[in-house]
Amino acid sequence: MSDRQKLKVLIVDDELLARQRLEDLLGKQDDVEIVGIVDNGRKAVEAIRQHRPDLVFLDIQMPGLTGVDVVQEVGPEQMPVVIFVTAYDHYALKAFDLAALDYLLKPFDDERFEQAFERARQTIALRDVEKLRDRLSTFLQGQSGATQEAKPATNYLERIAVDMRGQVRVVPVQQIRFITASGAYAELHTDSDTFVIRERMQTLEARLDPEVFFRVHRSAIVRLDRIDALLYNAGGDYAVRLKDGKRLKVSRNRREELEQRLGLDALG
Repeated sequence: MSDRQKLKVLIVDDELLARQRLEDLLGKQDDVEIVGIVDNGRKAVEAIRQHRPDLVFLDIQMPGLTGVDVVQEVGPEQMPVVIFVTAYDHYALKAFDLAALDYLLKPFDDERFEQAFERARQTIALRDVEKLRDRLSTFLQGQSGATQEAKPATNYLERIAVDMRGQVRVVPVQQIRFITASGAYAELHTDSDTFVIRERMQTLEARLDPEVFFRVHRSAIVRLDRIDALLYNAGGDYAVRLKDGKRLKVSRNRREELEQRLGLDALG
């Protein structure tokens, strides 16, 4: 296949590992030319306008411009075929509302990628792109009439989707007791299970309701109503004890705010 016939693909994701994974998977396709790899929405808008890709893998939840904002700014009539990439089922559902071609739920396996990519390849070959653009346009027109007051209701996660070897498990946020960091992953702890997702603690902290969850340490987020006591340990260290007896470290610079949120005195 000549270079002229190759699909021009743009990768947009603020997570390094996600960008690298897509690059590796696309590198196995002999009919693909990766025209750009960018890490935020603003660069995505510029790259789409400059390179005019046939297909873009677009992360939805990014600081600054989100994936939806990118579509809005570029304009649906100028958008290439879009496969949204997301760690959250809330956004995956919104991707369908947007009439995107498909979505990949992090962490996705090779087979799921192949399904989405093949669907994109066929759509482009059959020149069905205009249908997608029309649906994008209809969605954005509907969004423009929404009030600003209505937006905060969708800001915080209600469910988190976990990809578990070919099946997607939806974990209600209300069931999560605490979250801990594990390298490039986060572990969601419920009463009965632990679920692993590929996401940064900073991103999760921003997406969880601060009235319900509190980041007690760089490696731990806790549901406030699960905390039984704030403990003071020898040496000046702090910890929280959960109602089931589990203990988690508390950063010194978070201790004062946590005391205020809990209305608890530190215990000796």
